[in-house]
Amino acid sequence: MTSSTTTTRTATTAATTTTTNTTRSSTTRSSNTLSRTFTDTAVVTRRNLWHFVRQPDLLLFSTIQPVMFVLLFVYVFGGAISGSLPPGVEYVDYLLPGILVQSVAFRASQTAVGLAEDLQRGVMDRFRSMPMSRMAVLTGRTFADLFRNTVIIFLMIAVGYLVGFDFQGGAAAAAASLGLILLFGYALSWVFAAIAFVANGAEAAQSAGFVAIFPLVFASTVFVPIETMPSWLRWFAENSPVSVTADAARHLSIGGPVADAALQSVLWSVGITVVFGAIAVWRYQRI
Repeated sequence: MTSSTTTTRTATTAATTTTTNTTRSSTTRSSNTLSRTFTDTAVVTRRNLWHFVRQPDLLLFSTIQPVMFVLLFVYVFGGAISGSLPPGVEYVDYLLPGILVQSVAFRASQTAVGLAEDLQRGVMDRFRSMPMSRMAVLTGRTFADLFRNTVIIFLMIAVGYLVGFDFQGGAAAAAASLGLILLFGYALSWVFAAIAFVANGAEAAQSAGFVAIFPLVFASTVFVPIETMPSWLRWFAENSPVSVTADAARHLSIGGPVADAALQSVLWSVGITVVFGAIAVWRYQRI
């Protein structure tokens, strides 16, 4: 009887030890996988940033274009549109938050171009043959584009201050405004990442993305108040993710009711990231 009890206890102890070791091993593997994903993402992000820096023409034109938008719309259209604005609101204060949203929307196409070029040149095949996280290839690209958007946005704000713009809500509101804009730009990067694996080449990817982005940007409150639009277009513009993000950023910058627009902007950005991020990862795994 004693021998049987001892044997049972020994077997139970061995089973418990095995289970504990298995759990620890699984936890260690998960921790190592997560750590490797972060490390690989940092490496790919750095690689994409260096690629961007080593192309001075791309850096130059990516910087000049949004600055031209600010100057042209302020001085060419400002006089015509200022009469449609609420009393006391200058057009440059109304415009700049919207222009920042437009800028990250257009810049998101570079995600598709970069991934499509890597796919054509065989860089993707090389990544897939290496012992690295597959997710890092996509997150590294989108993080690099997020960093680039941040630099360009600060440059545009500097130009905006030169032509009379001012954050009237204080530093915290300004930071929240920029956070919403960058989050929206990051979400759109995933849209273009998905497009890159569907379109046939870099030019096709860029063109396909602009087909969707152009109506969203120009049929929105980026440049003009929604009250100036015809009724059949007003509903679309009012509920567009571009409009709600521009309105939230604008209200944080110059004052106004911000809670509903900010919540809608965050929900749009998170939803777009989740849906198109899943599509991009799925398409990447199938190439």
